[in-house]
Amino acid sequence: MVNIVDLKKAPEHLSILANWHQREWGHLYPGRSLKDRVEKMSAYLNDDLIPSTFVAFEGEVKGSAAIVESDMETRTNLSPWLASVFVKSDFRKKGIGSALVRYVMKAAKKADIKELYLFTEHNELFYKRLGWIVFENILYHNQPVTIMKVNLMSNE
Repeated sequence: MVNIVDLKKAPEHLSILANWHQREWGHLYPGRSLKDRVEKMSAYLNDDLIPSTFVAFEGEVKGSAAIVESDMETRTNLSPWLASVFVKSDFRKKGIGSALVRYVMKAAKKADIKELYLFTEHNELFYKRLGWIVFENILYHNQPVTIMKVNLMSNE
């Protein structure tokens, strides 16, 4: 079983996560450097739930998921967002991504958050299996993405 902890309790993992996230999603944030990403993620080391990053590890870092106020500057009216769901390729298809998403959903529900949003380029089915529904299909920085949402009050 994988352990999931808040990044603020394991800040030594920030740089590896920032590197992974920059490689995976840097194309969606033109002009944002790795240094910018590290600075942004450093703000997650506060005591608030939003923003927070959660880290899956078992001997080594295996993945992450975050909850943020907004993940798209074009959709700031939607909030909060599940973001940065990433599992290192060696550990995919082992339930780690699902565990991370469920962990964030549970933390949000416990904080009385009624809905969460996310966007994905190609993992719509993964999120549908976890109870998410399609909210909108759009172009974001010239990339087709699907915005999804989940009602946390109907998910037990």
